Amino acid sequence: MGPGGGCWPLASTVLVAVATALVAGDEDCLWYVDANGSWHPGFDCDFFSFCCGTCHHRYCCHDPRRLLTERQQRHCLAF
Repeated sequence: MGPGGGCWPLASTVLVAVATALVAGDEDCLWYVDANGSWHPGFDCDFFSFCCGTCHHRYCCHDPRRLLTERQQRHCLAF
């Protein structure tokens, strides 16, 4: 491996994150129950933003590392 060879894994990670953000844009936040047991209605995120957070706290953001897909949200409801 030559100089700078370690940059490729980082570059591919960034590419995957950007692609995920573009594909998941306009991802909705489903209803949820927070840690105190309070119910929160679902809401839509703007285009180029998506649902982020945890099972008990959700918000719209642009950071693909915080993405909470609708599939993951439904998994939260099951448990």
